[in-house]
This record gives sequence, C-alpha cells and structure tokens, in this order.
Amino acid sequence: MGGYDGYPEGAPCWADVTLPDLAAGKRFYGALLGWTFDEDAGPGAVAFSGGGRVAGLVPKRDGRMPTAWGVYFATPDAKGLAVRIAAAGGRLVSGPVPAGPSGATAVAADPGGAVFGLWQPGVHTGFERTGEPGSFCWTEVYTRDPERADAFYESVFGFEGADLDGTDGEFRTWSPAGSAPGPDTAFGGRALMGDAFPAEMPAHFLVYFAVGDCDATAEACVELGGRLKAEPFDIAYGRMAVLHDDQGAGFAVLQRE
Repeated sequence: MGGYDGYPEGAPCWADVTLPDLAAGKRFYGALLGWTFDEDAGPGAVAFSGGGRVAGLVPKRDGRMPTAWGVYFATPDAKGLAVRIAAAGGRLVSGPVPAGPSGATAVAADPGGAVFGLWQPGVHTGFERTGEPGSFCWTEVYTRDPERADAFYESVFGFEGADLDGTDGEFRTWSPAGSAPGPDTAFGGRALMGDAFPAEMPAHFLVYFAVGDCDATAEACVELGGRLKAEPFDIAYGRMAVLHDDQGAGFAVLQRE
C-alpha cells in the first residue's frame, strides 16, 4: 500500500512505542528499519521511511507506563466511538484529548484488557506508507477469550471476521467493514493465547512491520542489543519473527512471500 488521504473508521492508522530513552530508540530503529526522524515533533519523534510517516516514538512520562508498541484505529468521532466501546463491554483508559492541529487521541481497552488507541485525524491523518519494508503491515490482538473479543471488535468497528483455515478458530482475520472477509482484504486479526503464553501475560496487541529479509532483521536486532522472542519462522503470508528492542518493547517483522 502507499499513502492515504484519510482512513475509514476502524482502520489501523498509526502505531507508536513508549520508551524510557528516546535517543536510544531512535538509534535502534534507525539502524534496524532504516528510519529517519523529525526533530521538531515536540517531546516525541515521528519516524519516516521512504519520505513518508511510518510510526512514532514517545518518551515515558511516568515510570509505571509500559515500554510497549501500541496501535491506533481511525475514527471521525472519538467521543462517539468511546460511548460505543463502553456499551460493548470495553472501557476508556484516557481521553479523548486534543493533540493540537494534528487531531485528537484516546486510549481504550477491550473486555479482555487489551489496550489500543483511537485517532481522530486533523492535519496528521496517520501512516503515509504501509505494507512496504520499514512500514506497518499488520496487527493482531492476543486474547484468552476469543468469542468475546470477536463480538467486541466486530460490533464496535464493524470488522468482517473470518476464521483462518486450519486453525480451528484459534486465529481470525479482520477485514474492513463492508468488505468481503478473508485474507485478501484483511488488515489484522485475533489470535488465541494458548498454553505457550505465560499465565501472567495480559491480552495485548502485536504490531508488525514489513521487512525485506526477516532473518537478517532478526540477526540485526540481537546485534543492536535487542532479543528474539520468536525466531524467524514460516507462515501462510511469508516469514516472520517476534522481536524486542533494546529497551524491551515487543513487535513483529514480516517478510512477505
């Protein structure tokens, strides 16, 4: 995909990572994914790849905040969406609050506790590049209650869900409202947290970035001080790995077939 003038409601439109050391984050992701950064982005940093916005780096305001990547879903009306989220069993964590001329933002949690963001665009409409090396390409929520998660996201955002063949319902893809559900239109999905996940791990979203060479990226991550949570392995869409940066934030990389 290339850039967009705007995103329909429910589309993943932005991702950012909250870090204790912003300068270290810029060094890590600059080396790993080839990102450059806007030095005039206020307290945080906007990452660019190929001349387009691809992500944000945000300094921790409070040591109790998680060091983590988060995904934002687009909406023309953050306040109205917050009401629907609460009615469907989710909750608002913070906001909506204005972000100057850029737009307005809020943070919410689904019924299982997985946290995600809402973005009501102003002059900042979100990603300017997706699906290309160095940019966002996928997201999925990991949950222990898949039926409740499916009902929540498909009612709040109108996602069109389809169970992935051969997974016995453990993985479900999501496509935009009004589209034909399935892998050809999917932008993300829902995964079951099974016995392989530690009992103390909460429900959460995983953000994916496209890369040209999954194995080389995983190796570079370790060389830069990060670590591998899941070594490179093949999936139906290509080859992926789950990584942690040198400050502990987790994310995935995907090399498309």
